[in-house]
Amino acid sequence: MVKRALAIAGLALFLTLTQALLAASAWAETPTFTLTFKEDGTFEPQRLEVPAGRFKINLVNESKVPVEFESLPLRKEKVLGPGLSSFLVFTISKPGEYPFFDDFHQSVKGTLVVKPAQ
Repeated sequence: MVKRALAIAGLALFLTLTQALLAASAWAETPTFTLTFKEDGTFEPQRLEVPAGRFKINLVNESKVPVEFESLPLRKEKVLGPGLSSFLVFTISKPGEYPFFDDFHQSVKGTLVVKPAQ
């Protein structure tokens, strides 16, 4: 009985570790891009080109005020305090142009350009 319980626990641990390694491997292969909120109240780059599919955008706030990445068509938003960084993960299969803006400074606008997957 004890041997069987240990065998089941060992198998469960093995499967959990295998799944974690596969997830880490997939995460490492995720294309990553950076969008910076600049001190002068602009984005860099203002037009960010990415491939269709799953990708990650690192958000960096270099300003001294809070900022908020927001995209209504993509239903994504993220608030960053002064000097902080974070990220968003997207899965977009449809190529096109998707607007985004800083919700705290609504005149600051940018475009996420999703290109067809290669």
